[in-house]
Amino acid sequence: MSVSLGERTYLSPDELTPDAFWEELRAPNSPFAHTAAPSVGLFKRAFEKAFDDGHEAVVCVCLSEGISATIRHARMAREMLPGRPISIVDSRSASMGAGALVLRAAALAASGLSADEICSQLSTLRDKVDFYVALDTLDYLRKGGRISHAKAAIGGLLSIKPIIIMRAGLVIVAEQPRTRSKATERVIELLAARAGSRRSICSTHRPRTSSAPRGRARQIAGAGPRVVTCQIIGPVIGAHVGPGATVPYWSTRTDRG
Repeated sequence: MSVSLGERTYLSPDELTPDAFWEELRAPNSPFAHTAAPSVGLFKRAFEKAFDDGHEAVVCVCLSEGISATIRHARMAREMLPGRPISIVDSRSASMGAGALVLRAAALAASGLSADEICSQLSTLRDKVDFYVALDTLDYLRKGGRISHAKAAIGGLLSIKPIIIMRAGLVIVAEQPRTRSKATERVIELLAARAGSRRSICSTHRPRTSSAPRGRARQIAGAGPRVVTCQIIGPVIGAHVGPGATVPYWSTRTDRG
């Protein structure tokens, strides 16, 4: 996807790393960041390259159709390549919520499963991906068109630090704590309540030199997941959650529940 800062547009992450993005966004008088879905032509070229490289089929996992035009462009590109075995999967999630499906798809492909078998497993797994984000403000979601102006305005007046989730591929404000620390604590509680046997991913916008990721990792580890990893939020999601986002969490259930 592309990210625009003022008059400059970058292809993320190839032309704009997470560290560079956050440095620019937090700079004085930095313009608001805008995102755009990959073009139909970009998808078409990527599909063609996959087949030129000798792959028998393509499984394309996209951001939720409820928040992005990405999947629509992918489908349009598929229509331009009739007869090619291209499967388009709606992740119904974002960031590493979708990334969890991509990682699973790659592992299944490496094990020899067909595209149809991979898509079948992904359709089950996507319903076991929990997406939690503790925000400092709703303004960035409003500016990006993901929630209404009214919701953002009410949140600002009440000085809440909302926790958002994704349900059926849409962004929903789940809870509205009044402080950043309470929002973070509540997200940990939500994870602990649904822990079971899971792989959880913690992400923060802070620089890699910060001790924050390690602290978040310890907090999430206490919730019971088998694996905890930390990374910086990328430019595309960062443009919509803003620099004040406390920490987004994704908990991918690997149990049968």
